Amino acid sequence: MRAVLVLYFKYFLLWDEDLATSIYHAFVALCYLTPILGAIVADSWLGKFRTIIYLSIVYAIGQIVMAVSAIHDITDTDRNGTPDNMTFHVALSMLGLVLIALGTGGIKPCVSAFGGDQFEEHQTTQRSTFFSVFYLCINAGSLLSTIITPILRSKECGIHSQEQCYPLAFGVPAVLMVISLVVFIAGSGMYVKAAPQGNIILQVCKCIGFAIKNRFKHRSSKYPKREHWMDWASEKYDKLLIVQIKMVLKVLFLYIPLPMFWTLFDQKGSRWTLQATTMDGDIGLIVLQPDQMQTVNPILILTLVPIMDRIVYPLIKKCGFNFSPLKRMTVGMFLAAMAFVAAALVQLQIDKTLPVFPSSSQAQLNLLNIAESGVTVTIPPNEPVVLGAGQASEDYIMFETDTIEVSLNTTSEARRFTLTKEMRQTLLIAPGNFLNLVEDKTAKPEKGGNEIRFVNALSTPVNVSTKAANYETISPLLFSNYSLIPQGKHTFNITNGVQKCEYTKILGYGAAYTILLPSNLIWDDCGNIGDIEEIQPNSVSIALQIPQYFLITAGEVVFSVTGLEFSYSQAPSNMKAVLQAGWLFTVAVGNFIVLIVAELAKIPQKWAEYLLFACLLVAVCVIFSIMAYFYTYMDPAAIEAQYREEKELEPEEKEQLEMTKDQVVNTTEDVDVFSRRTKM
Repeated sequence: MRAVLVLYFKYFLLWDEDLATSIYHAFVALCYLTPILGAIVADSWLGKFRTIIYLSIVYAIGQIVMAVSAIHDITDTDRNGTPDNMTFHVALSMLGLVLIALGTGGIKPCVSAFGGDQFEEHQTTQRSTFFSVFYLCINAGSLLSTIITPILRSKECGIHSQEQCYPLAFGVPAVLMVISLVVFIAGSGMYVKAAPQGNIILQVCKCIGFAIKNRFKHRSSKYPKREHWMDWASEKYDKLLIVQIKMVLKVLFLYIPLPMFWTLFDQKGSRWTLQATTMDGDIGLIVLQPDQMQTVNPILILTLVPIMDRIVYPLIKKCGFNFSPLKRMTVGMFLAAMAFVAAALVQLQIDKTLPVFPSSSQAQLNLLNIAESGVTVTIPPNEPVVLGAGQASEDYIMFETDTIEVSLNTTSEARRFTLTKEMRQTLLIAPGNFLNLVEDKTAKPEKGGNEIRFVNALSTPVNVSTKAANYETISPLLFSNYSLIPQGKHTFNITNGVQKCEYTKILGYGAAYTILLPSNLIWDDCGNIGDIEEIQPNSVSIALQIPQYFLITAGEVVFSVTGLEFSYSQAPSNMKAVLQAGWLFTVAVGNFIVLIVAELAKIPQKWAEYLLFACLLVAVCVIFSIMAYFYTYMDPAAIEAQYREEKELEPEEKEQLEMTKDQVVNTTEDVDVFSRRTKM
């Protein structure tokens, strides 16, 4: 559903790019905040099975609400394809997204854990296989959805008018979610359903809260200092729990710089998708929709994960390098920064192909002669322009003033016209020195489509139609309205009621054309119809986004997979859920950062915004590497065992234990997986 969400915001709800990006990332952030709520509900109240069922129902309802919100015919009373009551659609969309965030976030911590509950302690091999298949299914689903959902979105549907089919793009996932829920419930009798045993996250929060409160209460200098501020909880809580929380806090401290990685990573679904709408999706054998470029991510994940695990990491180890987890995460952050440098370079190439539109103090004018003879047009202070029959000026003429005087062939009396600032306009020159000023497009066409209009130089009305649009009747010497025509080969049927012909044109992405029906139109084959290119089509290939997708995915594989592995290895056995919640929280914070930058920075140049994010991540990468340098790896199992033994020792033995406790951490140098300290 996320694959098409930002396009839905921009093209259906008609939001600008910054607002669309902000709401997209607010939604993603909410999806990664609600897992904490889901974990608490499952562990303290309902259990994993019932939590999955109840919140999946909420999830499915949210998808259905989103599908309904995208039906434009509900409020399209004038049947022009645009909703008349946009507030209704926005409110329904926001309700749907909140329900989806509650559903997807709520079941996120439960589904994989519920799968793990189905295995006995001795079935480690089977459990490992399950998680591998589970991860494979997630990425296979991601791959299929990023291919199929944009195709569904690009279809046209509607009762009164045909528009892009967002209801289908949202509705199909809703139906599949309902089916999957039915299948899941059908297997209820086969599941092992562990009873809720209390939530460790709540227990940790209470212990930390008590430590802070107790420390504040005893802040006077008359109270002796304690080795760690968490030791102030020892009056109420078990010493082992306090030690476990200390280990968790040590890892959580390393999480502080991590949100910046997710700030960049999740923009592949927003900014990068919007960037793709200004590119050419035809890459030879296939034509890609802008939102289908995200397909590259799951394809590369399925490819890179085994390559890194089986080839790259073993090769680095054989070469004698200590490529520890924190070093890998640092490299992953750097790769993500380089991905945004690549995106900035691509944006610079796109900007070179974009037309120069008039500023607030300027106006632009194009000249089009549809008369049967040539004409010389003089508009002081510019040089005279000579136009042949059926010819337009080579480019738009820029004016700093809004009033111009136009004379033809140096003999006619000058006529005064008022231009509109910030607009492009065309001055139509017709037989008998008839002049007509009309407005042109002043922005790239939306959705990667093409804005096409016709001008009729015939002496009789004509009717123009195609599958994508119906221009109806065009009177003599007048323009039709623009119609948005998608990429591809299109045949236009032209008739004056007596004669007819077919005009075929192959369209790319993002162009605007005025098609001239000349006064001497050859009705046999429409052979002498001409077109004036007002805005050139997208010429930068969408394939240029592949390097940035490769870099960001390589960064994800090195950063995310390694980060979870590192976190689990450094967490006590009963605290892994706390670190999972902390990890998901970094994703939420990262998306909030995008929201803040998009709304407050308002950087007009997209390439500059990409470079800003890259520089921020490089700076954070340096900070993280310094933090990693001073981090000492732990063996949580050994530390826990040490404190459990302490409870069983005699008083005189406890004193000896205290003297050797610091050696526990040092023994972890012998652990094969990690070295004791990382270098920059």
